[in-house]
Amino acid sequence: MSAGGLRSRRRHHACRLHIVTWNVATSEPPDDVRSLLQLDSDSPTDLYVIGLQEVRATPVKYLSDLLAEDSWSHLFMNTLGPNGFVKVTSVRMQGLLLIVFAKQAHLPFIRDIQSTYTRTGILGYWGNKGGVSVRFSFYGHMLCFLNCHLAAHMNYAVQRVDEFEYILDSQDFDFYNTPQVLDHKVVFWFGDLNFRIADHGLHFLRSSINSGRLNLLWSKDQLMMMKKKEPLLQEFEEGPLQFKPTYKFDRFSETYDTSPQKTWFGFNGKKRKPAWTDRILWRIKPSNDGGRGSVVDEEEFPLKVTQDLYTCDASYGVSDHKPVIGTFNLELQKQVETPLVFVSAEGQWSADEDAVLTYVIQERFDACTSDWIGLYKIGFRSAFDYIAFAWVKEEEIAAVNEVVQLSMKKDDLPLLAGDYILGYFSRNMQSLVGLSPTFQIMESRLALLEGLVPENVNGLDK
Repeated sequence: MSAGGLRSRRRHHACRLHIVTWNVATSEPPDDVRSLLQLDSDSPTDLYVIGLQEVRATPVKYLSDLLAEDSWSHLFMNTLGPNGFVKVTSVRMQGLLLIVFAKQAHLPFIRDIQSTYTRTGILGYWGNKGGVSVRFSFYGHMLCFLNCHLAAHMNYAVQRVDEFEYILDSQDFDFYNTPQVLDHKVVFWFGDLNFRIADHGLHFLRSSINSGRLNLLWSKDQLMMMKKKEPLLQEFEEGPLQFKPTYKFDRFSETYDTSPQKTWFGFNGKKRKPAWTDRILWRIKPSNDGGRGSVVDEEEFPLKVTQDLYTCDASYGVSDHKPVIGTFNLELQKQVETPLVFVSAEGQWSADEDAVLTYVIQERFDACTSDWIGLYKIGFRSAFDYIAFAWVKEEEIAAVNEVVQLSMKKDDLPLLAGDYILGYFSRNMQSLVGLSPTFQIMESRLALLEGLVPENVNGLDK
């Protein structure tokens, strides 16, 4: 069969990406973020990418095998976990936080995860400004997400562009085909980019906003102005700014800044001008890369990005910024469709006896003896949210297609019935590279005797 015939048989898959950027101004999170995540939408989401700026700077934990301890991470995990989303990874640099969630079914196809960060604040030594990024392969397509907080104030538009270029130049990844941010097939760049609206006075700005004539302000938006002069910025696309400027608001209101501005000499009556400081842009890698192979890759496995929504959610008032939402449709042909590892629960599981599981490595990868298989309750929040675990074969790495049997001690199993799943975690890849089908663990006799479940439940006798 011809290559064209093979390509025609490959199915196109549509995945929905939901990006949020929000400068939270050191506030505690709101009680509910369902509307921010559009969890009640008719269009199901596959990936959530959440970029926050000015998170309260508690001590940062960089170890990737620990759950983030800040209140914002917990809120998003507690909201998305019961809806079938699992935290893939996160990275934090002082107030900058970037978290990635995926629908459970996608986890084995998110590989080669790596994150990094760049400081630009105070001579490059302070992390109050800069960028954090996460990159990974999604069904074989290389994606990178970059969350930035750039220099503030009206007169620093050029410096903001310089900082962005510095972040791009300084961030390196340990992958030969994507050593830098712009080597990825798609880059999403977002954050508090701090570009302002130049020249217009406060009265004209507010009048244009109140009358809905936002188009009168676009020509003086600094990011749009800089794009006309900077070839690098021209490579990035952005949807139309058809939502109100997202900064600066009185907290817990939809009223733009009414407080006097603080100066070295006290206060004056000057208010902060509204501005679209919070933005989401994206870049598709050009196909002409000097013969490194992306042209063939683009022909064989295309990826198309379209933006479905670009807006802000003005209902949230904990910060003087409003959160910005961008939703995208990723139309792709999968380069990989088979998990690296097949995992299965054998027989009936309960805490009355040790349980048996098997796994099979289906394709060679960088496995190691510190990999493990976790037992997860459906609705788990991250790869480290396991109930119990078992190390993989310790004496040597299993061969491809070798069936390996492991056991979990009965004392480690849950007493109550529920739906569970097994997942193979690769230490080197920092991801779950194989998931079992969902199975049920039965109530144990001990649970019934101790009164933890009602008598005769599921047909059990007294």
